Parts: sequence; structure tokens; C-alpha cells
Amino acid sequence: MKKYLLFLVFTLTTVAAVSQSKFSFNGYLKELTMYYKPVDKIPVSATDSLDHLLLNQFHNRLNFRWDATEKLVLDLEIRNRLFFGQMVKEIPGYEQMIDEEGGYFDLGTLLISADSWFLHSAIDRAWIDYTLGKLQIRAGRQRINWGTNLVWNPNDIFNTFSYFEFDYEEHPGTDGLKLQYFTGETSSAELVYKVGHNPDESALAGMYRFARFNYDFQVLGGWMGKDFVLGTGWSGDIKGGGFRGEVSWFIPRENDNGSYQALVASVSGDYYFKNNIYIHSGILYNSYGTTGDAGGRSFFSPDISAKILSTGRYNLFGQVSYPFTPLFNCSFSTIVNPCDGSFYADPTFVYSLSTNLELMLNSQLFFGRSGTEYGDFGQAVYGRLRWSF
Repeated sequence: MKKYLLFLVFTLTTVAAVSQSKFSFNGYLKELTMYYKPVDKIPVSATDSLDHLLLNQFHNRLNFRWDATEKLVLDLEIRNRLFFGQMVKEIPGYEQMIDEEGGYFDLGTLLISADSWFLHSAIDRAWIDYTLGKLQIRAGRQRINWGTNLVWNPNDIFNTFSYFEFDYEEHPGTDGLKLQYFTGETSSAELVYKVGHNPDESALAGMYRFARFNYDFQVLGGWMGKDFVLGTGWSGDIKGGGFRGEVSWFIPRENDNGSYQALVASVSGDYYFKNNIYIHSGILYNSYGTTGDAGGRSFFSPDISAKILSTGRYNLFGQVSYPFTPLFNCSFSTIVNPCDGSFYADPTFVYSLSTNLELMLNSQLFFGRSGTEYGDFGQAVYGRLRWSF
């Protein structure tokens, strides 16, 4: 499979040379430094432990797009990441965790690996799109975004992402087939099939979008892994402020398949004031979540899904941001589990050094008792330099 992908990269690059007017190329280069202090010391040997860890990452993204005709489009996007530092050297299995893929096709590989560093490359978008009248067909690894909210997306059953994974703005892709039929100027129907190695890893669902009363509405239904799913969502505004919501109901397809029934809902609102202050708030409800201590799950767990956005019954989100100058923006966001009292805080500072160069400083700070949803993760501080091209 990987040698065919290399051939595809070579083919698209060749096409760029002979058909520049129909070919586009862009991407970025980022350097991310992390200082992490866990709640408890991390044992690294029988006699030694560490009370902090350092990690550096160089991240290069390459996006290729070829508009072959007015109806046919090809897209290929690649992530190349160089990891080095204590976390690579001291955490067993860190390379394998990065190399894990949730897709049907294994499109990632460890190119070079050493004691304290490794280079990983992965294709997270590779699709062909064909338009036939009002029908649009897209096949391959693609982003299928059915969510309306900005933090929690119960309707986003194909491409669920973690809010805490801030350095992956594109979010994961899905290996599958999407059919979209435009039924009107403000309405469309979608049918998506996600390829899996077995029915419990596959999904098939449809969505219908339409506009009424100055709002965009959507309804969806189908199967996702071990569950049937029904859902709805909306987006609009109230007196100039954004108002969004999503609800999904997950029902086991079989009584004894190890799954469970759950209703997951999120509602959010955001508003820009005339002085450029931006506020955003939201609430997440999970009927299967606990009202007690909700710890025991990693935020970057590979099994994250629209059904498991939180282990707690309720989560509250708040954010405020303000551009002190056109080049300097500050924001502060927090997530609180009101049942177990744990919470997350994220102060972020972004400065534009030039048109394509940006510096960001931020923290991911987790607080709470041991065993609570946010109490066992410690604190991390990040610095990131990003150059876009």
C-alpha cells in the first residue's frame, strides 16, 4: 500500500509541473515545545523516576490539490513529524502510540527511529471528488464534519476529535465513500459509508440539512459500530450571537454486544461585542456519564467517539478572548465537571510576527482530586512557532 502512495505523491508532483494552473500546493512548518509536569512522578526504571518531561516536535504539512476538470478533483495531504526529547526516550511505547491509526488503511509509517527521537509520516487526506449535476461523490480518506458546535460534537459520528488536541487543526479523516445530493439552494442530503475491518468498526449513516426561520437544521440516522444512532442539530443566532446545538441517541444494535444506550447533547452560544471581546459558553450532557468521580480515561484515547465525549454526566465550557492589538490576541478557556469539582484551564497568547509567521504560548492545566475527570493529568506548558506557505 505504501509504495502505491509514494507513486501517487510522485504523480501529483509531476502533474504540478505540467498543469500549474489547475494545481495548488500549500502547507506549514511548526515547531512545538512542551514542558509537562505530572501529578505523580513517572517511574522510568526500578530505581529512578521523573517529576517532569520535555518533548519537541517539528511538524510539516503538505497539501496537494489538482482540479483535473470542472467536475473532477484530487486531493492529497501529508503530515511529517519529528519527535524528540525525554517523552520519547522515557515513555515505553510512545512511538507505537503515535503510529496507531484509526482508519481502515494503514497510511502512516515510522521512517526513522532512534533512542530519543523518531520521524513519522502519515497521509490523513487522500480523496477523489466527482460532481455530476446536483450529485457530488467523494471517495477516500476525507474529513466528514457533521458537527455544529465548536467544542463538543455529538453529531460528528465519523470524525470525532478531542478539544484538547489543539495542535491538529485539520482533525482526523475517515476512510469511506460520501454521496451528497443538493436538493435546493439551502438543503442537501448526504449518505456516508465508513469502511471497517468488521461491522463493529464500520458505519453507515445519512443526513438531511435544510434551512427554516433563519436557522440551519439537520437530522441524521444510521449505524455507527455497535450502535444505531439518531440525531439532530441546529445553528443560528439570537440577537447577533451564535446559538448551536446537537443531540445524538445511541442504541445498541444487539442486546449482548457489550454496548450501552446513551443520549449525548451539547448546546453552545458565542458573541462578539463591539469592543472585539469574544465570549463562548457551552454545556455537554451524557446520560451514561457518572455524577461521581469521573476519572480513568485519557483525553487522547484512540477510542474517542461522539458517544464518549466525557466520562462525566455534565461538563461546562467557558471562553473569553480579546485582541489587544491586530497582531496580539489573548484568550482564556475552561472546562468544569460540576459533579466531581475537577476542571481544566487554558490561557493562550498568540502573536503574529509577520504575514505567515505566528508565535503561540499556551498551557493545559488540569486540577482536581485523584480519581476525578480532570484531577490526574497534571499541567503542561507549550510554545509553538508556525510558518505557513
